[in-house]
Amino acid sequence: MTQPLLRPPTTLQPRPKANPTSSSSSIASQITAKTPQQSRTPSETRHSTSPRPSLTPAASDRVNVAFIRRVLCPQQSSIANDTWPINELLPPLSSSNEVDLQLYTIIAIVVKELVYSWYGKITPDQAFVEEVVRIVAHCTLAVEGRLRKIDLESLLLDEIPELVESHVLAYRISHGSAQTSESSNSPRAVYHELNPHPAMLPVPEPSLETSIAQQSKNEVDFRQLLVQGALAILLPTEDLENACLRTLVADAVAETILGKSIGGRVCDGWFVWTSITKLVDEVKAHSKPRTTGKEIEVDTRSRLEKFGLLSERGDDTRPATNGRRSTLSEIFWRVLQYGYLTVISLQSVMVGLFTASSEARRSCWSKTTAVEAPPAQSTVAPAVTLRPLLDFKIFSLVSTMLDLSFRMPWLSGSLALMQHHLIQSPLTLLRVGAVDGLFDQYLHHLLVTHLNASLIPPILSTMRTTLFPRNALPPPTPDPPSPEQQSEIRRHCAETLCSLFPAMLSQAAGLSRQQLIQEVEGELDVWGDAYLNKHLAYQILELVVVRVLPEMGEKGVKELMEARGIYT
Repeated sequence: MTQPLLRPPTTLQPRPKANPTSSSSSIASQITAKTPQQSRTPSETRHSTSPRPSLTPAASDRVNVAFIRRVLCPQQSSIANDTWPINELLPPLSSSNEVDLQLYTIIAIVVKELVYSWYGKITPDQAFVEEVVRIVAHCTLAVEGRLRKIDLESLLLDEIPELVESHVLAYRISHGSAQTSESSNSPRAVYHELNPHPAMLPVPEPSLETSIAQQSKNEVDFRQLLVQGALAILLPTEDLENACLRTLVADAVAETILGKSIGGRVCDGWFVWTSITKLVDEVKAHSKPRTTGKEIEVDTRSRLEKFGLLSERGDDTRPATNGRRSTLSEIFWRVLQYGYLTVISLQSVMVGLFTASSEARRSCWSKTTAVEAPPAQSTVAPAVTLRPLLDFKIFSLVSTMLDLSFRMPWLSGSLALMQHHLIQSPLTLLRVGAVDGLFDQYLHHLLVTHLNASLIPPILSTMRTTLFPRNALPPPTPDPPSPEQQSEIRRHCAETLCSLFPAMLSQAAGLSRQQLIQEVEGELDVWGDAYLNKHLAYQILELVVVRVLPEMGEKGVKELMEARGIYT
């Protein structure tokens, strides 16, 4: 159904950091004249039945800008030029225009699917949509300011990996006990006892439909409480008093975004395996050298071979000599290759060490962050205790995922002993892994260099295309793959992961290629149960929310609302 034409957002304040690029007298082209084929996203191109070339990032951005204008600024889109930036029409959501583009695309999808579906039938007035956009802009700017105050290194490399490691260990214990004992408890019940979460109660039993319905209701209530508590902290008082507006924003975030992601197919095992496969393929595509298809073929034959005066190398009647030569040549080039990689690695490490030693120490950065932290946050964690980066749980998680303590206990023990001496060596000179040590500074330099804000727009784009393919809500009940298809997806994921490992690694572990694939396939079973994956997803979500909004760790939603002077 075609939406009625709505009036322009006259009350939205434009972004002050950009200047208009065109005058009203030069505005002639209409965005509404764009054909539906022009607004196709990369995800739609991939799922299309006919092969179509994928959109470039610039073309995809133009499509998203046109979609945002058409949904959030319908009147402006009918008279504005295509080159008119959206930051002249809508308030800023963050300090980055690329991030704003992805966030506004998600907002436009939610408004189109959830607001216009009923609000456009009541009135053509745009004021309600403007209020929703303004509330979201206020919240995102407040979240960005709080994100600058938290220790992202500890959150991403220590606290979240600790939750993932607990998930892996609980899965192995629950399924191992179910196979070795005759207990009547299901693996799900054992896992929930080891790694509980209130949103996943009670444990759903296929024979009891009431348990499934009650667990789904608890999951919905938990998402609502989480979002309502966040809005009670972030929203201004006058917007928080508007119950209708507050409820609409909470439902959009809790059900449309969180419900479609964590409560939807994102936690399904086959979806996790497919995502891992796509991620590995993307890494391999970036690591391969790009070819243009115009490379020159080099003829390695000698002149005697070209003119037929000497037999070709393939027709040589001395296989033993050629075998020895090929083996020696392979060994020579392999030694040369690994020697070159070693020299390049040592050079990059030495340059990184010298660069890191000249930068500010982690302790100085932590003190600056603690001084600039807001009062609400400093009351929760007044004293900042730094831990060495080498002691973060990310290294323990890698060891647990590879199961080194069982497969190679000698290697696990050696690495643990080395880690202990680097951090707590009796000699201060050898304590390079301690806080502000040389190796600690080097790791901090690598994280600051590679984990920057430029990664946020691609992550948001991937999340958007995953949750909302073709810039629309996904089908209400997509048919999941059959068990046979899921086994094939898991097998393909294991083969893709094994393609990253050199053949020498499997030979050193005493495993053939097929045995290595079977071992990796068995480890992928950790992510096969959607109910267990939801435990981990909700724990990570709760951890991130509490770190960004530490007030929620001390007070409930009712107390937070009453602290703002709102009594319900």
